[in-house]
Amino acid sequence: MTRLTVLLLALLAACALSLVTSQHQARKLFAGLEREQARTKALDVEWGQLQLEARTWALPSRIEKIAHERLGMSAPDPRRVQLLPRDRRPAGEGAR
Repeated sequence: MTRLTVLLLALLAACALSLVTSQHQARKLFAGLEREQARTKALDVEWGQLQLEARTWALPSRIEKIAHERLGMSAPDPRRVQLLPRDRRPAGEGAR
């Protein structure tokens, strides 16, 4: 009977250690998951800020101001502008 008791006690200790180890691993994985979720949110915010910045840099008014101030460009005189009819064929097709 003593051998059986010692065997069962050893088995109980092994199961307890296994349970503690698996709970610890689960907590570590959950903490890692929360860290990565926080990182994902931070990257989403940064992505939104970069998109806003890109839209700001591409504003037509900003581009026109830079073209005028830095490059000395200006809009042509409307009397010199000619509008051409739009070709209905897809680009790349030659005349037949």
